[in-house]
Amino acid sequence: MCGIVGYVGARPALGIVLDGLRRLEYRGYDSAGVAIVCDDELRTEKRAGKLSNLEKTLGDERFGSARADGAAARPLGRPPMVGIGDGTAGIGHTRWATHGGPTDRNAHPHLSRDGRIAVIHNGIIENFAKLVAELEADGVEFVSDTDTECVAHLLAAALTDLRAVGEPDGPQLLAAAMRRVVQRLEGAFTLLAVDAGIPGAVVGARRNSPLVVGRGVGEHYLASDVSAFIEHTRDAVELGQDQVVLITAGDIEITDFFGAPALGRDFHIDWDASAAEKGGYDYFMLKEIAEQPQAVADTLLGRLTEAGEIMLDEVRLTDQDLRDADKIFIIACGTAYHSGLVAKYAIEHWTRIPCEVELASEFRYRDPVLDRSTLVVAISQSGETMDTLMALRHAKEQKARVLAICNTNGSTIPRESDAVLYTHGGPEIAVASTKAFLTQLVACYLIGLHLAQVRGIKYADEVAAVVSQLHQVPDRLRQVLAEMEPVRQLARELAGANQVLFIGRHVGYPVALEGALKLKELAYMHAEGFAAGELKHGPIALIDEGTPVVCVVPSPAGRGVLHDKIVSNIQEVRARGARTVVIAEEGDTAVVPYADDLIYVPRTPTLLAPLLTTVPLQVLACEIAAARGHDVDQPRNLAKSVTVE
Repeated sequence: MCGIVGYVGARPALGIVLDGLRRLEYRGYDSAGVAIVCDDELRTEKRAGKLSNLEKTLGDERFGSARADGAAARPLGRPPMVGIGDGTAGIGHTRWATHGGPTDRNAHPHLSRDGRIAVIHNGIIENFAKLVAELEADGVEFVSDTDTECVAHLLAAALTDLRAVGEPDGPQLLAAAMRRVVQRLEGAFTLLAVDAGIPGAVVGARRNSPLVVGRGVGEHYLASDVSAFIEHTRDAVELGQDQVVLITAGDIEITDFFGAPALGRDFHIDWDASAAEKGGYDYFMLKEIAEQPQAVADTLLGRLTEAGEIMLDEVRLTDQDLRDADKIFIIACGTAYHSGLVAKYAIEHWTRIPCEVELASEFRYRDPVLDRSTLVVAISQSGETMDTLMALRHAKEQKARVLAICNTNGSTIPRESDAVLYTHGGPEIAVASTKAFLTQLVACYLIGLHLAQVRGIKYADEVAAVVSQLHQVPDRLRQVLAEMEPVRQLARELAGANQVLFIGRHVGYPVALEGALKLKELAYMHAEGFAAGELKHGPIALIDEGTPVVCVVPSPAGRGVLHDKIVSNIQEVRARGARTVVIAEEGDTAVVPYADDLIYVPRTPTLLAPLLTTVPLQVLACEIAAARGHDVDQPRNLAKSVTVE
């Protein structure tokens, strides 16, 4: 989810690149940097923190040799970076940290050791450790903790090799070198690069990560999304999978990774600048719901080693520490708490370790029994959730081991934990979490598998089989998202309801809780989630004529007994006048007679089903809120990250 901008033309590149980065700030980031080619030299600057930090460092150099208002350009607080404002080709980046904390040295661009090549990157290079080892054996010294830096060194080596065999210098050489490099990379990436020795050219490449070209007159642009250049052009080209693009002031050349000519998809941008930030969606939440297949795929990237072992991001625990754990506490708040409730089912099933899920805000106040044999799993999207942080610190005081699941590299909760699994879901702008929930679920599954493997309960092939099932989820999510129009219509019909109830069993129960939470957050409606078996113990009294009841139905194949029981629960509420909205897996005909509205999702193993069954509930809540005239992205009284107890 990093912001990426490239420009080649006749105008000073620095101002255009910085303006593009500013329009990408909505994506969230922790550092920013630029690289500008100026008269056969490469000028770079990068800073941790907000874009304003970088701009302050650059001072008035961003205006070129003369300011737009006619005043002389002058640097602020540092000697002038000679020529940086006059270069007409450059790249810029806002980073969302994955490998390496949010520091100046880990910020992009990253340079080759001769300082002549600059690279920026969005995504994850899965095989970077192997590439780093190879480069270090050749004498390369790394100056960052990132996976990206190896690409700069590989690109420099490829250019040297091509020049050695007599390939002519020029833009085509840069593209050929990029093709050599990307053939060696595994993972998901968008890459942009410039070479001081090849002025007037920017090369880009993409695999499983977005990259678009902006067509200008005597100038062209590259960006991670169109909002970066919409002020300058509305004619764009979307690159296809595994393509390399070379832009110069006068041309755009696209090939596949092996040099064969290729075509992108031309399109005209008819959104305004605000809509461009949202990718054409009405709300950031809808955009983030649509991003979930890619977010899940990104969370899974690089998690399974060649030996079939699950990899965490940072581990300060030994395998013996994990084997010694005789109890697990999961601590979290809100949506993250619901992901923990799902995790309990998977972890206990796979590891046979007792697992409790606690609201972080209550955890330390009830004086929980903790010791060195207790593993505490702390889940927080921001890594700064104060309730969870204080619960974590209490656990550490009691000598418990702490493993964090987080989306924000370098935040407080990962720093204070003994091990970390980053979700790599990218930033969420909407306050109501969507892709954060799904990526937290995936992370929980991975931790459960890791514990089972370390403890000798699951073998590598068994773990690989579950991971393979997880890798099928993004395509199934795309299928779910493609079939949401009936859910949107249903939402418009339910917008006037006084309340909506949600019921589920097994892992469907936390999904029901999450569906109710989303509706409360966004539509300001009374909504409650219940374990379906508890209906007759009180909640069924809430059922009135026409009351919508959303029923999350388990697979008849995976949990036949539970399936039959929830079908009985559906009949119970329907007999009392409820309007039943049933979410079931494809092919489940037993629910048809009892569903007033039926939403099918693809067949998925029972423990993984929440990754699919949650999505219609997200769409339902979003569309009901919109129909009621509410601000979907910023619901009243709520903040994205709760940093007070």
